[in-house]
Amino acid sequence: AFEKQCYDAFVSKKVHVSIYHKEVISALRSLGLDPKEEVLTPKGFSLDAFVEVDGKEVGVRVDGPHLFMGRARGAPVGRTSLKRRLVANVEGIVLVSIPHWVWKKLGGDCFKHQN
Repeated sequence: AFEKQCYDAFVSKKVHVSIYHKEVISALRSLGLDPKEEVLTPKGFSLDAFVEVDGKEVGVRVDGPHLFMGRARGAPVGRTSLKRRLVANVEGIVLVSIPHWVWKKLGGDCFKHQN
């Protein structure tokens, strides 16, 4: 009863799909991958995408500026670090993070208006 209420509250967060997220998904497709978008893991963690690479499923996180200290190239904020550890250690999922500054350096259109 209470455990279910907690789980339901945990997984009920509304998902916002950004232009950055859409660009990353498009890039994964252009690489010949077939990403499953907005995946909820068995324990209730949301991942931006799941892809299969060499027969292994890999979780993908599209990490925008709000997930880092100072909104720059700093360390991930606490909730981001915790989620990464929990997904890897509790779920056993290999997780790949695509930080916003890496995407910008690769020429992501969504950041062209920023300095």
